[in-house]
Amino acid sequence: MEPSLNQKSGGLVVPRQLSWRRKAAVAVAVPLARLLMKTWRCHWKDADLCPVVPGPVIFCTWHNRLALAMSAHGDFVREKWPSAGLSAMVSASRDGAFLASLLEPFGVVAIRGSTSRRGPQALLEATSWMEKNYSVAITPDGPRGPAYKVQEGIIHLAQLTGRPIIPVSNYTRRKITCQSWDKFQIPLPFAFCELRWGRPFRVPRDATAEVREQLRLELEKAMMAITTD
Repeated sequence: MEPSLNQKSGGLVVPRQLSWRRKAAVAVAVPLARLLMKTWRCHWKDADLCPVVPGPVIFCTWHNRLALAMSAHGDFVREKWPSAGLSAMVSASRDGAFLASLLEPFGVVAIRGSTSRRGPQALLEATSWMEKNYSVAITPDGPRGPAYKVQEGIIHLAQLTGRPIIPVSNYTRRKITCQSWDKFQIPLPFAFCELRWGRPFRVPRDATAEVREQLRLELEKAMMAITTD
């Protein structure tokens, strides 16, 4: 079996690249995704109550909500959480390479890594992008789950950068639910989609391991409060 990651001497993990077959699949998937997204009727819940947070933020969204999360990054996000652009933490595996190639045409910079592989390297890259005033999107239960369980990587990034975490989720009744570990959701054409946000969530720079664990659980609770299946 072909390994999902390349590893160089010295322990440096290099993200996998796309095969020509997957490049062809991306060429087909991107225009189809654009067309599908244009049909969705998206609405932000309690938009008038959302506070403006200047500077880059860390968006937290569940792995199975990624399809609709791309549509969420529009005028509302740029008004409430202005930044120079958006980057996203994406797995360094072959599946991650496919997702990174899907995100690129939409102007999203992929940071290849996860809590399980290439974590320290990805954390440094995410910090560098935030220093350039880019916001970072993270799926805290990815890339392999368990679903709806926040892993500690997002807490470490918030502590290191001092930037707030913005919980983001979405809901649509008319959708396809895939038979994957996270039950990935794809809204059907012309579906009404409700986009949801949570209060900005900060991690003190001097937080101890015990405090970080408490905050991780609080973030998980905040995410579940805006999540409906």
